[in-house]
Amino acid sequence: MRNRIFIITGTSKGIGRHLAELCLEKGDAVYGIARGASDLGNTYERYTHVQFNLEDIHHIDELISGILEQIPLVSVECIGLINNAAMLEPLKPIDQCLATDISIHLNISLAAPMILTSSFIRYTSHMAVPRKIINVSSASGSYPAPSMAAYCTSKAGINMFTQCVAMEQASHSTPVEVVAFDPGMVDTELQAVARGKSAEEFALSGAFRDAYELGQLKSPRDVALEILKLLEGAKEQ
Repeated sequence: MRNRIFIITGTSKGIGRHLAELCLEKGDAVYGIARGASDLGNTYERYTHVQFNLEDIHHIDELISGILEQIPLVSVECIGLINNAAMLEPLKPIDQCLATDISIHLNISLAAPMILTSSFIRYTSHMAVPRKIINVSSASGSYPAPSMAAYCTSKAGINMFTQCVAMEQASHSTPVEVVAFDPGMVDTELQAVARGKSAEEFALSGAFRDAYELGQLKSPRDVALEILKLLEGAKEQ
């Protein structure tokens, strides 16, 4: 049995759950991090669920070190981190967003992936095997939209962060491969939240509904397959 280990955030549903299933079906071991519970461990012996709220950024380093302490790293063939978890809200003009709304969003969608990446690189620095980090991004990181300031900003930050870390790693003898992946529009709970709002609440809700009704959304499993291809070795920025 091959011994590849993947740490995936947001495995209780959507893209994260499908990606975890695909990896597990291939015989990989998965450590899934999610705020909610998961039943994947009932089906897959090599799945370990870690229930953790990524809003709690001050304990993420302890979280990663704790996970890696459970893994016999000497026998690992490849190890990866997939920063998939994110949130969409608040979906409203910035003057209607409370400080708490903004703080929670940026902690989960931007600060947490940054800290996860930092800790992952630090605690695996002694390993000579392939190490990979995939940060799930969005076209919203490049295209501004009304009432989406928090989301667009966090995804733009993910893109720039990924480029900076990739440049840092380029000078290492055993660099971590760091990639930002834009999945496109996906039929996830985040998309359902956006299209479920009224035009008064969120000006672009109609556009999200149209994309759904016209069948323009990718399935979470298809996106998970694309991410799996990156984990299998394809390099894409």
